[in-house]
Amino acid sequence: MFCLFAIPATTPLGRSRVCQLRRKAFSLVELLVVIALVSLLAGLLVPAVQQARSAALRSGCSNNLRQIGIGFLHYLDLNDKMPHNGDYRLGPNGIYFPNSWSAFGRFLPLIEQDAMFKAIDFDKGYWTQPQVTSIRIPSFLCPAEPNDRGNGYDPVHGHQYWPASYALNLGTWMVLSNKSGTMRTGDGAFGPNRSYRSTQFTDGMSNTLALAEVKAYTPRFQPADTGKIYLTPPAIPEKPSDLAIPKFETVAQESTGHGIWSAGQVQETGFTTVFTPNTRVLAGGEPGGVDVDYVSAAEFHLGDTYAAVTSRSHHPGGVNTLMLDGSGRFVSDKIRLAVWRAMGTRAGGEVFEAP
Repeated sequence: MFCLFAIPATTPLGRSRVCQLRRKAFSLVELLVVIALVSLLAGLLVPAVQQARSAALRSGCSNNLRQIGIGFLHYLDLNDKMPHNGDYRLGPNGIYFPNSWSAFGRFLPLIEQDAMFKAIDFDKGYWTQPQVTSIRIPSFLCPAEPNDRGNGYDPVHGHQYWPASYALNLGTWMVLSNKSGTMRTGDGAFGPNRSYRSTQFTDGMSNTLALAEVKAYTPRFQPADTGKIYLTPPAIPEKPSDLAIPKFETVAQESTGHGIWSAGQVQETGFTTVFTPNTRVLAGGEPGGVDVDYVSAAEFHLGDTYAAVTSRSHHPGGVNTLMLDGSGRFVSDKIRLAVWRAMGTRAGGEVFEAP
């Protein structure tokens, strides 16, 4: 190092002075102070980054729903009705489904999936057409969904199906009953067998849910007796324990839902408003139990279909939803149950203040 100023070569005592610059080391106290400051800054920045990321994922999810909503509104304009979610009929050997495709499959051209739509043969079951059902549709998947993966096996396409993070509002509790007679459907915006016109949404399209978030591959419980017909409709459960779902001994016992966007079934492409968003429905009622959906019998079973299929999300505090008029809303987990159920009916006549 060079000295930038002149000093005497010797001191008054005759000792030599050397111009030097010496590097002073950090003391232990100073080092600890620096570490503490860095830790404090990290503690302030990490939550902010996480919140920004969470907000971005939620915004992307909301945009997906709006895109789907635009497609459904175009479908309504063109057909004067909403698409139905599966077609189920009584035959000599039980329930058969001449057109099992979900409402999502019916409006594909209106979300820029025209080629995929043209590849579908609606006179054949969705499970026979993996060239379509195995395709991942980005707008059907929340950016925060961790289970963005296919399922089932197909020798050509690798897998047979792909899940969806969004589900159709099939009403409060009953989805399809009296299958040997009139095929009574639920009180939601969509349903099997029937397509609803705009004039049938007497609660107002801005007050009625069209879609809400669900979690892909949610475990599902279904009783062993899938042929049960209720002479008196079962009461709507007020709390998860009312369903009396037994404990799942192993993960292998769990039948998963929301794994097939092409299937017109409540456990795959529907939700009901039995419970408010993100309500934990624990198998066995235990704190460590599996969070599940409940379906009394699938639509293709002879028994009546009642379902507690809960809207769930990977966003903290609530779920993204889409109303029938195409507007998006983030609904809090703390919404009153009566309001949530009122939002799910198309003609319930309820008076409420929407969130």
